[in-house]
Amino acid sequence: MKRRRWTPARTLKAGATLAALSYAGYAGFSWLRYGRPKPPSAAEADPLLDRFIPSYDVVERHHIRVAAPPAVVLKAAKEQSLFRSGPVNAIFRARQLVLGATGAEGPQAETLLEEVQALGWRILVDEPGHEIVLGAVTKPWEANVTFRGLSPEDFRAFAEPGYVKIAWTLRADPIESGGAIFRTETRATATDRASRARFRSYWSFASPGIALIRWLSLLPLKREAERRNAED
Repeated sequence: MKRRRWTPARTLKAGATLAALSYAGYAGFSWLRYGRPKPPSAAEADPLLDRFIPSYDVVERHHIRVAAPPAVVLKAAKEQSLFRSGPVNAIFRARQLVLGATGAEGPQAETLLEEVQALGWRILVDEPGHEIVLGAVTKPWEANVTFRGLSPEDFRAFAEPGYVKIAWTLRADPIESGGAIFRTETRATATDRASRARFRSYWSFASPGIALIRWLSLLPLKREAERRNAED
């Protein structure tokens, strides 16, 4: 029996097939898991975030250990840039192509906080050196999605039908070594039954990319925070 040779083209095709199957599997899991988010562990519990979205339809949590103090880590997190990352931009472009969005340019800003506030997000609470919580209401299934920032009080009380409330964090917890655990958590909840059905479909499609963006940001943040700490 003649053995098939693994040419670069065949290897690329196999990789693309595996990636597509992985994406489909994650999307299917997100559909089934919708409305039944995993509860936080004791270390993940977040009283600040609980003020704004205590119950939620979906959640994403990611963390990484960093050899730098919490204040250094959080400052580096605030000053990173998503839109200067090639892979992250590719994920945003893929969403635009699938949904038919127009206007591919990201906000002209230098830091993550500037970028997201330029998009419409608003700071809900900021504990210097420890955690910042941002939030917005939106209709994420729209091609040209917009984010509407609200005051902390208005965000907490918001219940207008047809929307999804989203809050997310940048957080650095101290550990015994003198370093920190950097954590980021995103919670989202729809405001009525119709928007919940639309968001479930959108989340199943988009959640693999959202999780990948969070994951892609962790190692660069770790390197930058540790570099800053070594220079001090």
